[in-house]
Amino acid sequence: MIEILIFTFIAFLLIGVPVAIALGAASTLAIYFGSHIPLLVVAQKMFQGLNNFSFLAIPLFLLAGALMYEAKLSERLVGMASRLVGRRPGGLANVATTSSAFFGAISGSAPATTAAVGTVLIPSMKKTSYTAAGSGAVVAASGALGLIIPPSITMVIYGVISGVSIGELFINGIIPGILLTLAICLLNWWRGRKNVDNVNLDSENPSPGERFKNLAALLMPVIIIVGIYSGAFTPTESAAVACVYGLLIGIFLYKSLGLTEIKRAFMSTAATTAVIMFLMVCANVFAFVITTERVPQLFSAWVMSITTDPTMVMLMMLGLLIVVGTFLDNVSALVLLVPTLVAITSAVGIDPMYFGVFTIIALAVGQFTPPVGLNLYIAANIANESVEKISLAVLPFVAVYVTALLIFVAFPNLLTLFS
Repeated sequence: MIEILIFTFIAFLLIGVPVAIALGAASTLAIYFGSHIPLLVVAQKMFQGLNNFSFLAIPLFLLAGALMYEAKLSERLVGMASRLVGRRPGGLANVATTSSAFFGAISGSAPATTAAVGTVLIPSMKKTSYTAAGSGAVVAASGALGLIIPPSITMVIYGVISGVSIGELFINGIIPGILLTLAICLLNWWRGRKNVDNVNLDSENPSPGERFKNLAALLMPVIIIVGIYSGAFTPTESAAVACVYGLLIGIFLYKSLGLTEIKRAFMSTAATTAVIMFLMVCANVFAFVITTERVPQLFSAWVMSITTDPTMVMLMMLGLLIVVGTFLDNVSALVLLVPTLVAITSAVGIDPMYFGVFTIIALAVGQFTPPVGLNLYIAANIANESVEKISLAVLPFVAVYVTALLIFVAFPNLLTLFS
């Protein structure tokens, strides 16, 4: 059965079939031709794949981010970031990075962060000393912070698949998110240290009312994290709170959310949720097949025959995650790899919480590396530049992420400080 599964899955991918359909079709064919298991099991496993209360957090967090995007929040966040870092060397690049960190903490999505910040900043960067490729590279790499800084959709998916606390994943994502933001800003400063960008600040001294409006958006992730950490609500409930909060400040405080914008937010949320959920149900059938064939146990035994040293195992995982993340989107990579890799790492004594945060950071690299890095294509479209040129310009940022991951291998406690 496993031979049929692997062969058909790879064949479907090679001819361009979407990952979700490839997973479902390959699993169904493997069950039908390679076992005596009734096909009714396919429908049962698909239903079970969605029968989890925590999945409600996915559309709700997506909706919260979509509402803030439609409220034109990115322009306010860019203004705040400009006042913080805009007058220093590497100013506009650091404004892009800081704005991405802010917006990522609200949207939980790397593509949404790249689109929101890039639309505002890339045209301004191209008018100064930045090339189109350089502008796109900074925004694409910084946009990946949206996967890491909580609340993060990928953290919800990892938590559901692995059984790890989503709330703890959120809290433990704070430190690496801040460290990576600072590391990217340091790279921007080093590359732009010979000149200071002439950042145009619309308001050097905003009124108290404007300051309150700017800070109101950043209160959303604070409410979520504090609420979860204090036990006031679960991660799923926090997603609902985020939606209500985003709706209220968008309508009454910013006055930028009307029926048209709200409808657009709901439509984009529904479309994205449908894609993710369909992938999850098909992945659950795929997971059933590989579990029935004892693939996780066999793969774990093979890895442990090579080494049982946790550091060496994590280095192997790092290489695998970066390679897979380069060819698959992060959701597909999670549903394919997490069940097997968590079994392997747990067998050598690696904390699933640590491995979860590490996995999400490693897969974030795939967001801005070819051939399927979605951030690259979004940034290239905004910058009106070829993906090939931006792919070359993004290499220093890839080095920053990989260096950070190696540090997290050497000092694993950095990823579990709040556990």
